Amino acid sequence: MQLLSFISSWLKLPLGIWRKLVLLGLAGFFLNVGVDHFINPEFYLAIMPPSFPLHAEAVYISGFFEILGGVCLLVPRLRKIAGWGLVALLICVYPANIYMALTPEAFPEIPLSLLYFRLALQFLFFYWAYSVTRPIFNPVN
Repeated sequence: MQLLSFISSWLKLPLGIWRKLVLLGLAGFFLNVGVDHFINPEFYLAIMPPSFPLHAEAVYISGFFEILGGVCLLVPRLRKIAGWGLVALLICVYPANIYMALTPEAFPEIPLSLLYFRLALQFLFFYWAYSVTRPIFNPVN
């Protein structure tokens, strides 16, 4: 229990279990998805709208920034800027989710309802990323 208290203090985690879960969950999500861009680039290449240039480069760049954002969420001094960076990143990758929803025939293994659910889910991630920029997530101590 003392170890958890030390880690919470060292990371300057926000007060409240839900805020801690949002922060740690968001960091874990972006770290996981960012790494997946390098392990499974074929999936991310497939969801890129064909009209966008530099597909492979965009996949690796977005993966890098997802990892960077996930790590920086855990660094108290960088948390606010990481939140804003992840908001920007989520805006940049949203067209891929729109493309998936508008061309479901290209993704027959994914149910149409799930493709549309992803569009709505992205707004929850926008909110969470924005939330970590707020003072309540960034203690002054």
